[in-house]
Amino acid sequence: MAAAQEHLEGEDGTPLAFRRAVGALRTARVRQEVALEATPAPKRLAPYAYALEAAVTVEGEELADGRLVLLHDPGEPEGWHGSFRLVTLARAELEPEMAADPLLPEVCWSWLTGALEARGAVYTEVSGTVSRSSSHHFGGLADRPDSTQIEVRASWTPGETAAGGPDAAAHLSAWCELLCTCAGLPPAAADPGATGVVSLPNRRGPR
Repeated sequence: MAAAQEHLEGEDGTPLAFRRAVGALRTARVRQEVALEATPAPKRLAPYAYALEAAVTVEGEELADGRLVLLHDPGEPEGWHGSFRLVTLARAELEPEMAADPLLPEVCWSWLTGALEARGAVYTEVSGTVSRSSSHHFGGLADRPDSTQIEVRASWTPGETAAGGPDAAAHLSAWCELLCTCAGLPPAAADPGATGVVSLPNRRGPR
C-alpha cells in the first residue's frame, strides 16, 4: 500500500495526476502571438492549484489578456463531477462595429466551446458569463476615442484520460485560441511557429 501511495503522490504529497497536468501546461506549445507566464494560484478554491497569465501581442501591441487556473480536489466537490476544474478569464478591447453587435455575448461564448471542441478537449459542467463594458470620455479626456471591452469568465470540468488526469495541453491550446479570437486574429490549427511557455512583457495583469 505504501509503495502504491508513493506512486500516486510526490514527496510533497502532490497527486501524480495533478503533477502530470501541470507538466502538460508547462510544456504545451501555443501560438506564437501568445505569451504565457506562471502566476501565483488562488489557495482557497482547491487543495491543489496552478495558474497561468497570458497576453496576445501583435507587432508590439497587446490585443487581449487573461488567466487560466487549473484546480484539483481528489474529493470531487459537488458541482464539479470530477476531480479537476479549469477556471478562466479572457478579455480584449473590441472594434466599434463588433461591440455594437447585439449577439456578441452568444458569439463570444461559442468561441470558447468551439475552440474546446476543435481541439478534442473533452469537457462537462461548463458555465460562465460574457460581459461587455463601454467607456466614454469627457472633459479633459474628450479627445480619447470611446472603447468597449469584452470579458469572458468561464469554468468547466475537463474529461480525464485513461492515464489519469485531463489532457491539459489541449485545454490550454483551446483557451489560447479563445484569447486570439477575442483579439481579432484568424483561427489557427497546428501553428508551425508556435513556441513553448515564455515570459510576458511588462503589462497590466488581469484584475
